[in-house]
Amino acid sequence: MGSETDQPRRSRRERPAKPALSRDGIVATAVGIMRSEGLAKVTMRRLAQELDTGPASLYVYVANTAELHAAILDELLGTLRVEDGGDWRERLTGLLTSYTDTLFTHPGLSRAALVIRPSGPHYLRLVESLLALLDEGGIPPGQAAWGVDVLLQYATATAAEQATRDQSTDTQAEWDSLTGALHGTSERTHPHIAGLAGQLVSGTAEQRMSWGIATLINGISATPLPAEDVSAEGAQI
Repeated sequence: MGSETDQPRRSRRERPAKPALSRDGIVATAVGIMRSEGLAKVTMRRLAQELDTGPASLYVYVANTAELHAAILDELLGTLRVEDGGDWRERLTGLLTSYTDTLFTHPGLSRAALVIRPSGPHYLRLVESLLALLDEGGIPPGQAAWGVDVLLQYATATAAEQATRDQSTDTQAEWDSLTGALHGTSERTHPHIAGLAGQLVSGTAEQRMSWGIATLINGISATPLPAEDVSAEGAQI
């Protein structure tokens, strides 16, 4: 019987062909890695390994890791929908809450979303939906345009903060320490804190989220843009 070295080797032509690379396939694979290993593991090198190719091949479709992470976020936003019926404020709050919940499910992505700027179809649909709801509510166009930025910043920061806290092993101890400090303040030195200690830590996360969105909507509606011309250059959503 011959050894393994005596066995005929399979030529490249006999091996199964690798699937052709595409941006959609790359992003889908990146999402899979994030779900199983976390966003920190989604690097060009790790992605290339998963796709059985070289990192250089990926740069044809994705410029860098930041663009890849933005594409992952855009992919996840594809599940967001505006609810049918109901008051426009309720539907806007529901959409932003769904956006926050999507980020909260992936802590690494929620923190990255504070700085990455997706520009894919799902993100554009989210912005379009927010603008449409603000328009339905009679918000002036300019204020709605700037307001979308504020609303998304608030929703993103809320998800990042809550996800970070939930990952901490000292979250409950920190909360107990803060609550104790608030309730233990002196009316002489901190009269406002002493009088509102209970209110400062009251309400559920959902209640505070809805209240915050309502507060922002009211402010967006009542606050006109600066009188001078504002260039679109440097503006961010």
